[in-house]
Amino acid sequence: MKNIVDVLNEKIKEMKSPIVVGLDPVIGEIPNCYKEKYKNEADKFKAIGEILFDFNKDIIDAVYNIVPAVKPQNAFYEMYGSEGVKAFERTIKYAKSKGLIVIDDAKRNDIGNTGAVYAKGHLGTVDIGNNEEATAFNADFLTVSPYLGGDSLDPFVDECIKHNKGVFILVKTSNPSSGDIQDRVTESGEKIYEVVAKYIAKQTEKFETESGYCPIGAVVGATYPEQATELRKIMPKNIFLVPGYGAQGATAKDICNAFNEDGLGAVVNSSRGIIFAYKKKYDKETCTREQYMETVKVATELMKNDIVNALIAENKKI
Repeated sequence: MKNIVDVLNEKIKEMKSPIVVGLDPVIGEIPNCYKEKYKNEADKFKAIGEILFDFNKDIIDAVYNIVPAVKPQNAFYEMYGSEGVKAFERTIKYAKSKGLIVIDDAKRNDIGNTGAVYAKGHLGTVDIGNNEEATAFNADFLTVSPYLGGDSLDPFVDECIKHNKGVFILVKTSNPSSGDIQDRVTESGEKIYEVVAKYIAKQTEKFETESGYCPIGAVVGATYPEQATELRKIMPKNIFLVPGYGAQGATAKDICNAFNEDGLGAVVNSSRGIIFAYKKKYDKETCTREQYMETVKVATELMKNDIVNALIAENKKI
């Protein structure tokens, strides 16, 4: 079985598309055409779960042959309780049925057995009794917070080894105040984000992959291109998940530093800029599902071309 990072790189090269579409549905911004069917449902949480899945299904159908991966952000589902979590699970299953790699953006972590349980639930298998195990969420990658230390990250790495999965560990995030903690200088003179990066780089020794890249990756915001250059030197063969393009203000040129000379090493995420692109052309009340899907497809193609052209200009051809 190919390592998941090799599958990701093959898809990127085949599609010439280092793009991830973020599935961050906001019920108030979803076109009414997705809500009409469920307006008489007495259980409003059940109705929302169905709306979220229908919405995601159309996005997936619009982009599965353009991008290699999607990234559902767990919080947008979890806020609706069990019905939201069901929609999250159904979204993962449907995306994988269409051949997409799924990045579970849940930013999980804890110490000891709790961290191990998070890792099993999202990436591995869980005990279902009678000496049987089964997958729960079964994502391909999971985002993970590093701020409880290396022993809290090790269970996630172990599950990646055991089940051919990957993680993206938060290193330098795209938000303006990330430096409050991540840029703090330690006693050794290194910034905290550099310490985390060195842990990630060390994990490369545990994996042998066809592409030479490691499935233990890093979240590196597009809004910090200079830090991306530093971090690429520390982590030359770890995959970067790059948020911040588009709605958060980063341009295609800003993200080029996250890539290696072979045009690999990073995947760039856009959520709002794609899934709510319809608002530039249609209003929420009258937009049809067909019109909505077309705007998603067009926005994804525009992003893909923008980033690929920026990489070519930097002599980084996929």
